[in-house]
Amino acid sequence: MYDVAERSGVSIATVSRVYRTPDSVRAQTRERVLEAARQLGYVPSGNARGLASRTTGVLGLCFPDMADPDAEADAEADSDADDAVMLYSDQIIRGMERAARRHGYALLIAASMEDGPESVVAKVAGRVDGFAVLARTVPTEDLEVISRRLPVVMIAGPREIDHLDHIVVANADGERELARHLIEDHGLRRLAFVGGEVESPDAEARFLGFRQACRDAGLPVPDAPDLRAEMMTQAEGARAAEALLDRAGERPEGMLFANDQMAVGALRALERRGVRVPEDIAVTGFDGIPLSRIVQPPLTTVRQPIRRLGEQAVELLVQRLGNSGAEPVSLMLPVSLIRRASCGCG
Repeated sequence: MYDVAERSGVSIATVSRVYRTPDSVRAQTRERVLEAARQLGYVPSGNARGLASRTTGVLGLCFPDMADPDAEADAEADSDADDAVMLYSDQIIRGMERAARRHGYALLIAASMEDGPESVVAKVAGRVDGFAVLARTVPTEDLEVISRRLPVVMIAGPREIDHLDHIVVANADGERELARHLIEDHGLRRLAFVGGEVESPDAEARFLGFRQACRDAGLPVPDAPDLRAEMMTQAEGARAAEALLDRAGERPEGMLFANDQMAVGALRALERRGVRVPEDIAVTGFDGIPLSRIVQPPLTTVRQPIRRLGEQAVELLVQRLGNSGAEPVSLMLPVSLIRRASCGCG
């Protein structure tokens, strides 16, 4: 900054204003400073600016590592498929990046399950102005501590801390509508639900919606999913489909998976076993990731506004930064049933 000021013949304060409040500097002077900076290769230090303003200009996102090796293999096999294999976490990130850029913020992402959530929190919370975190990624007691000094928005899951802003989608409503569609429109009665771990709040909410649809239709109401998947990946979905096929008794007429990734894996496993979808078994997912459109047959699913979740998280953080005393906000975003060939539609 000293060198830029000397070369452009202005004060250090003027150089600072060029980068912080450019409209406060005459256009001719501003251009002279910027030209000197270009010649010297000068870039303002975010850390130094943060020391003065007590802000970083960065928002944080804390996410578990939701990598799916099979989806990554699809992308590597087809270089044009990158957008098609974008997963839930990818779209949350894209939504947050878009909104953060609009508000002049950068985004710092910590996605790791290896070092444990405490390590992720330590890496992110001290370097950002606001913090978005996926439900159950960070222990509640840690979030309580963090939220005393910076805004925190919870994405998905139940609202564990009343004073935090919170965004969720209508998981139960979407799954109930999906199951009701299979029961009432396709006449299916033997349905199997493949969920996630009990600790997965979204998967549990979807199972609740499935139970409600069974109850409404007078079908047996299960106490637990037929199977639970630990990671909810394509490989787990394939294993679940195989296990359901190999169970004693009548095969299910429909397999409902708690997310699209598992449903895509199931479609491939059923094809390997010579089971026709939807003629022999209907298959459905949840999320509406791009891959659901291009698999064969195209997947019936519940589309949630994933990118909007990320965008809305940034909007809430920015609002909270501007008014820390406002009442906490809790939003539920709507979902929509997408009928495609894997259930017999389309």
